[in-house]
Amino acid sequence: MEWHIRPATHHDAAAISRVILAALRESNTKDYPPDVIAQIERAFTPEAVAMRLGQRQVLVALQDDTVIGTASLEADVVRSVFMDPAHQKRGIGRHLMEVIHATAVRDGIAVLRVQSSVTAERFYALLGYRKIRDEVNDAERVLVMEKRLQPLASY
Repeated sequence: MEWHIRPATHHDAAAISRVILAALRESNTKDYPPDVIAQIERAFTPEAVAMRLGQRQVLVALQDDTVIGTASLEADVVRSVFMDPAHQKRGIGRHLMEVIHATAVRDGIAVLRVQSSVTAERFYALLGYRKIRDEVNDAERVLVMEKRLQPLASY
């Protein structure tokens, strides 16, 4: 099936929330206890997602008209990269990140950072990110990772 990526709109907030909550509940439960998952879920209600749409460059991956993934960029920090569990491991997340990387390069960003979940560490490592430190935020262990971007060639 075909999918494509576009900038998110406020009309996507509920669908983005649905994708994030599904990913948290299915993919992240092996690495985080239920109380940590519940705490993270509160940060991704449709209202919270709608508020962030004005603060970040948010992308959505769609299959037909259904949101199946999301990723965002806030200055030099990658945020909220999530795929619907039914669509994981198909290259869509990698493509979302390629668009994030191209956006960052276009904006003159040389190094991107991400606070990765334990679950997503391998995903980011395969994209060239390296772990620089571990942090614990309200009982949630995250890995701070970074990637040096290649600037666009000028002709």
